[in-house]
Order: sequence, then structure tokens, then C-alpha cells
Amino acid sequence: MSRTETSPSGGSGHWFGHTELPPEQADALRRAKRLEVITLLYMLTCVAVVFATAGSSQAMKTAWVEDSLALVPPLAFLVAVRIGRRRPTADHPYGFHRATGVGHLTAAIALLAVGLLLAVDSAMGLLRAEHPPIGTVRLLGHTFWAGWLMVAAMVYTGIGPFVLGRMKLPLAEKLHDKVLYADADMQKADWMTAAGTIAGVLGIGLGLWWADSGAALLISLSIVRDGWTNLHYSTTALMDERARTYDDEHPHPLTRRVDDVLASLSWVDDSRSRVRDQGHVFHVESFVRPVSGRTPTLEQLEAAADVLRELDWKVHDVVVVPVRDLPETIPDPDADPDQPPPEN
Repeated sequence: MSRTETSPSGGSGHWFGHTELPPEQADALRRAKRLEVITLLYMLTCVAVVFATAGSSQAMKTAWVEDSLALVPPLAFLVAVRIGRRRPTADHPYGFHRATGVGHLTAAIALLAVGLLLAVDSAMGLLRAEHPPIGTVRLLGHTFWAGWLMVAAMVYTGIGPFVLGRMKLPLAEKLHDKVLYADADMQKADWMTAAGTIAGVLGIGLGLWWADSGAALLISLSIVRDGWTNLHYSTTALMDERARTYDDEHPHPLTRRVDDVLASLSWVDDSRSRVRDQGHVFHVESFVRPVSGRTPTLEQLEAAADVLRELDWKVHDVVVVPVRDLPETIPDPDADPDQPPPEN
């Protein structure tokens, strides 16, 4: 897909800091936005249901806090997408793509801070040997153990995240959206929280006083783990770590593909590229060493940049710089054991 567009002045040129998504990604973004709106509405009902049935159970209270936190990632995604589509300005010449990274960081800090508070609270409940009472409730003319209402509430709050999280994962990969991936990951934590809470409530019913606080502690540690992982990846991305895959498992294979394409040009002897993640798109700085005795023309440099832009929709801002010696600080991807195989 070409990145050549009409500039505001009426001329033609390459936009820096802004891109229109290809049809496939644009459709994925629309579906992701709809899913996030559905998630917000659904999680609001979950928060209300859990609050109404929590009673004195520590596990239920912890589940209520996590359900409340589950509102943060979809909100961060929707806000980041809206801001990230703005065109660049004089103060923001790279555009606003980094709004996605800011949203990722916001969600991570919220997860980690609240997870730590809940873990301490749950651990203190275990140390104090608290015995949370679960009484009876009268509903529709019948009296029954309130724990069954708690279990029903957890079943309701667990089904939605299980389905929504699985629907978001392929969209996160297609859009290269780490906020959406973090949200899908938290949805997984939500349904696991529901299962753990059910176990804690049933444990109380069986006379195991420690089951409630124990389940709450496990849920809290799960929140802390998610918060720490997302905090690590969001901060390193904002510090211009080399581009990684949407799930942060590996360096992104586009770095290798960029250098392979440049090395295939007749006038290029070798190249090294810096590829950094701007959000949905990448900023590419390629340093090329020309073949001995050949000086690239302006047309050849522009053609090389165009070839890279055609390589993948994520390759957006491109700079090709001819150099005498390749920068030693940029590693050779072929010698990098952490680099995954190139994409087909």
C-alpha cells in the first residue's frame, strides 16, 4: 500500500507521523472498538452484580476490584485510538501514535498498584485468621445460603471475559495493538479470578475459613503479575526499545526483512536498521553501506524508501541514510538468537 498522499497545501508527498490503515486493518479496528464498547457495558453490569452479592467475602471484594480495574484497558484503548489518528503538528512532528503506549502504561500502573494493595490486604486477613461469615438470604419466598448467589454472580462475570478475550486476541495481532492485547490478557485473568472466587466461597461453605483469603491472595498476585509484566513492556517501549511483536515475545521480524530488502538492491553492500514502535506503526531508520565506488543518487534513495513502505503497512516513517561504515551499536539480526524466523 502506498503512503503517498495529498498534502494540505495541495502537493503530493509522504506524510510523516500519520497513516491511513489498509482496509483489512481498518475493519479490524472497527471491530475492536465495538468489542471494547461491549466490554465496558458488560463489565459495568459485572461490577454492579458483584458489589450487590459480595457480602463479607474477601475473595468477592477482590473480584469486585478486579472487575472495576477491567474498565481501564478498554477505556485506554478507545482514548488512545482517538488521539492516535490525529495528524502531526509542529509540536508533534512524529504524530500521536505514542498515545497507544501511554494508554498501555496507564493500564499497567493501575493494575500493579491495586494488585499490591489487595495482596497486602488479603495476606493480613490470613495472618489475622479472619473467619468471614456467609449467612442466608430470602429471595422470591425462598431462604437459601448467600454463597449460592455469590457463585452465580461469579459464573456471570466469568463467561463474558472468556468469550471477549478470545475475540480480541486475533484483532490485537492484526492491528499490532499492545493495549488491546493487554486487555485480552486481563480478560483471561478475569475469568480465572471468577473461578478462584467460586472456589473460595465454596471453601467457606465447607468450613475452610482460610479458603476465602487464600483465593483473594492468589487473585491479587495474578493482578500484580499482569501489572508488572505490562509495566515492564510499556516502559521499555516508550524508551525506544527495538520493535517487538504485539505480545512482546520476540523482536519484530520486520527488522530483518527491512535489511534483507535493502541488501538485495544492486547498489547496497550491507545495511543495519533501527526500527522502533510508535504505536500501530513503525519508524524505520536504515543505514546503508553502498557498494565500493558507487554513490547512490537521490532517486535511488527515494526508491529504497518506497520499497520499504510497500513492505508492510506498519512501516511508515522511513529514513534511508548512506554511510561509509555501519553503526556498531545496531546488532545484526542474523546473529541475534532472540530473533524469530522471518515471516513468509
